[in-house]
Amino acid sequence: MELVSGLHAVLSMLKSSPQRIVKLSSLKGRDDPRLKKIIQLAQKENIEIEWLPRKTLDTLSEANHQGIIATVKPGQTHDETFLFRLMEQDNRTPFILILDGVTDPHNLGACLRTADAAGVMAGVVPKDKSVGLTETVRKVACGAAESVPVIPVTNLARCMGKLQELGLWFVGTAGDAETSIFDMNLVGPLALVMGSEGSGMRRLTREHCDYLAYIPMDGSVSSLNVSVATGVCLFEAVRQRQAQK
Repeated sequence: MELVSGLHAVLSMLKSSPQRIVKLSSLKGRDDPRLKKIIQLAQKENIEIEWLPRKTLDTLSEANHQGIIATVKPGQTHDETFLFRLMEQDNRTPFILILDGVTDPHNLGACLRTADAAGVMAGVVPKDKSVGLTETVRKVACGAAESVPVIPVTNLARCMGKLQELGLWFVGTAGDAETSIFDMNLVGPLALVMGSEGSGMRRLTREHCDYLAYIPMDGSVSSLNVSVATGVCLFEAVRQRQAQK
């Protein structure tokens, strides 16, 4: 079983996949409109609800649960085969996000939430260099971990090569790139590649990118948090794609 905690994440799960929820654990004595909405939806789905003291909830969840925790059946496991099938069968112009080594669960969750808002079809991460879909990731993602398939791959460079054969162009982000992300053509079949929090993209990942771009920085800081940088780049792509339409 998996745990999904937090008001937004649990509400999103109730709306998208109520059949996966085994039970809800709610804070005893809490009574507010947001929690009432969740409880009402759960009752309509005949989901078991237990009322527990805060100390008990704290022992169940590693995340800030906000007084509500859902125990859920594991979701569908995605792999490279699923990714390639998605690229071939989805009628939309391919638009995916590759996160090469994001290890902080808050960053990964924030990246997924932004990816969902930008209309990204899937997120790709390396199996051995990523935090994975932890409870904290799901909470920060506020339901986006369910709507944007996260696909762990064994060999990221090889996966990128296969996607290039399907017609995707890869734009990687690097501080030493010569072209601004705002001057890069982000229309068409696109994979945006973001590096890790500290060292950025690994060498092989960088070598498989068709283009490299940087985010212009006019302030005193030298770099942005990876989740913020991801948001900037994704929505520049959204802006260009909407302008084309």
